[in-house]
Amino acid sequence: MDPQIRYLLSLRAIRERAKVVWDVAEAGDLTHFDLHKDRLDDVAAFVTSIIKRDFGPDKFDTIPPHGRWQHFEAGDAPRIQRMMEEWKKSGCDDSELARRLIDLFFVSVLLDAGAGNHWRYIEPQTGQKYERSEGIAVASLYMFKSLSFTASKSTEIPLVDGKGLENLTTEDLMAGFQVSEKNPILGVESRAALLRSLGKSLLSQSDVFGASGRPGNLVDYMMKTANNSLKLDVNILWDVLQDLLIPVWPKDRTMIAGFPIGDAWPLSTLQSRVELPRAGDNTGSIQPFHKLTQWLTYSLMVPFQRVLGVQWISTESLTGLPEYRNGGLFVDMGALSLKKDALHRGLKASGQELPLFDAGDDVIVEWRAMTVILLDVLYDMILSRMGQGVRLSMAQVLESGTWKAGREIAAQHRPDTKSSPILIRSDGTVF
Repeated sequence: MDPQIRYLLSLRAIRERAKVVWDVAEAGDLTHFDLHKDRLDDVAAFVTSIIKRDFGPDKFDTIPPHGRWQHFEAGDAPRIQRMMEEWKKSGCDDSELARRLIDLFFVSVLLDAGAGNHWRYIEPQTGQKYERSEGIAVASLYMFKSLSFTASKSTEIPLVDGKGLENLTTEDLMAGFQVSEKNPILGVESRAALLRSLGKSLLSQSDVFGASGRPGNLVDYMMKTANNSLKLDVNILWDVLQDLLIPVWPKDRTMIAGFPIGDAWPLSTLQSRVELPRAGDNTGSIQPFHKLTQWLTYSLMVPFQRVLGVQWISTESLTGLPEYRNGGLFVDMGALSLKKDALHRGLKASGQELPLFDAGDDVIVEWRAMTVILLDVLYDMILSRMGQGVRLSMAQVLESGTWKAGREIAAQHRPDTKSSPILIRSDGTVF
């Protein structure tokens, strides 16, 4: 693989390219946004107050890392714990527990790219109604338990395998997610196609996922890399996930020399501002994010930790997630504002009170790049406000602070929809 392509697929590239955008922002030369650094203190104070409200004064060490696990507990129902207890009663050991959770988390995370403002899921057992990420989590859990993602329909053991995903129809997903004309979800066809592509990719990588293409076999592969220790490297997991997922993403994404590079997009702000190793290299204007892969990485780390007692190293390589809750926080609190031309174009596209852009629009790519680096800046500001002896990881700040703060400020500003302040035409595979 070309070294520059491998670089753009790396975690390092996400932060390094975003830092270039930050330098441009500080100089006041962003293409579509204005940065208001004086408002960052207000953002830090707001996020810190939410963390202290929910976990202070002495429960900061109980903050879970950002991941899918919490979404399955929507409505304060310990669904995962109850399911694990049932599995243990049937003789399931810790390794198999972890495999099943990895199976579930894999498909659930990849389905979670924004549900839109109108979709709801009614839980069959309780009649409770859930929306957005929590709704997608609960819906995917019920599909998992009903063997929707496995070809082994004769077994009562919930699994995910490549053939089962390959055979998943859009109608299957619509039924599982209770989608109808009155209950629409963004990009349902794209989500189903994504899982079918995932099935094909899993089956093509039997060295990691076995002949059946089971995501849970990642447990065995990663534990072999630990060399009889309980320390696993995030960067090894990252490379495995990128090799698996790059062929899965929609084919209209950015290509370099005919090779797809996933959630990475041209950005005018980077043009002519990145030093490249050789003449003729056209990768200098690409800003990578790999948001869903990072979200999946954060989520998969948790079962390894909680079930197998694993310690992860190189976690600082991961970045804050450039999605609409984190990004919306900075816009709603005035740290970022759209320039007049971009705002006008977005409002014209939506015909409403909020601007609308495609996911690959230069405006959205610049917004996401700023979100990555602003989360780094905010992280340090929050830690300085937390008080002596309180040390939180980025994953904990994302979970207890920025993502929750983005959701709460959105609800204050737009109580009817709770939407982002900037709307994105989603195909169900980016946000």
